[in-house]
Amino acid sequence: MSDAEVTYDDVVAARELLADVALRTPLLHSHVLSAAIGGPVHLKCENLQRSGSFKVRGAYVRIAGLTEEERGRGVVAASAGNHAQGVALGSGLVGARATVYMPEGAPLPKVAATRSYGAEVVFAGHTVDVALAQAKEHAERTGAVFIHPFDHPDVIAGQGTIGLEILEQLPEVGTIVMSLGGGGLTAGVALAVKSLRPGVRIVGVQAERAAAYPASLAAGHPVMVQPASTMADGIAVGRPGELPFELIHYLVDSVVTVTESDISRALVLCLERAKQVVEPAGVAGVAAILAQPQVFEPPVVAVLSGGNIDPLLLAKVLRHGLAAAGRYLTLRVPLPDRPGALAVLLTKLAGLGANVLDIVHERLGVHLGEVEVQLQLETKGPAHSDEVLASLRKEGYRLIFG
Repeated sequence: MSDAEVTYDDVVAARELLADVALRTPLLHSHVLSAAIGGPVHLKCENLQRSGSFKVRGAYVRIAGLTEEERGRGVVAASAGNHAQGVALGSGLVGARATVYMPEGAPLPKVAATRSYGAEVVFAGHTVDVALAQAKEHAERTGAVFIHPFDHPDVIAGQGTIGLEILEQLPEVGTIVMSLGGGGLTAGVALAVKSLRPGVRIVGVQAERAAAYPASLAAGHPVMVQPASTMADGIAVGRPGELPFELIHYLVDSVVTVTESDISRALVLCLERAKQVVEPAGVAGVAAILAQPQVFEPPVVAVLSGGNIDPLLLAKVLRHGLAAAGRYLTLRVPLPDRPGALAVLLTKLAGLGANVLDIVHERLGVHLGEVEVQLQLETKGPAHSDEVLASLRKEGYRLIFG
């Protein structure tokens, strides 16, 4: 591997550059995750970073390194939201004009925050890869400097400062696990940590529905995949960056994937137990720990890489997470079309301790003499859900799911 493009010394220099810009984010102990793996687990809270994610580290280092002439031409970037905010904030700090291309459907709070930092937002396509292509075309057409979200030495060096902080905050760390999209964060942290502590395991986590790295690592070079829709939009990148891939190929111990249910369960856990608001892409490391606790050697640090989540999406994901954790049931129950049938069902549910969150009484489109009740129930967990369903079946109710 050639280390000519980004080195440990670059990470150290980036840290000095970020001294008055990026926050030294806290490292919080998680009792519930520690119990899951049988050893200490800590959360590196980059969700509390300026602009709401780690992205400001790399973006600022890249922009601060531009010449006055380059700053005068302005900068352009592409992002689903977090890099956009990092570029907008970094540009404002150095007095450069910023244009950011974002996918159609990007979370509204991320769009609003990007604009609030002074950047112009242009929508392009439905994926980060399409937005990237449009941003590069803009750079060629106008002379603006393209600020890549992950495939540049300055960006990787900036993200690597997180690794330096982790080693200082928890010198005995055994494993660091974090979200993996294009690769800037994982590559930077791996470079910084492995330079000082080669024995620390580095694990990158991708959303199962948008995982380019497994195929790329198998091929030995970056390959393009078509990301499916995923709640973890911030790491839905179709092709790894060339430089991050090289570093990850040599320095990262493993890359794993997590499901949508894994991600939503992790988001609920972070909110409920750690009191941390984290976006789906930012919680992938925690999702991996929950899915396969036996494979992580403690002490473990999971990087919460971002906390910029649309409140409406948060409500949906929380509901999804509660369902994945066995605490939320959605089902349909046919009932005889006679007075009191619904009251009897609701009385039985109350007796079983199930909380009715929503109910729809459907009379049209069902069999003559029958109605259908659509129920959304809150339960106390998987065992309680099983008890509720078993009791309803024992009483003769026919249950329909989906």
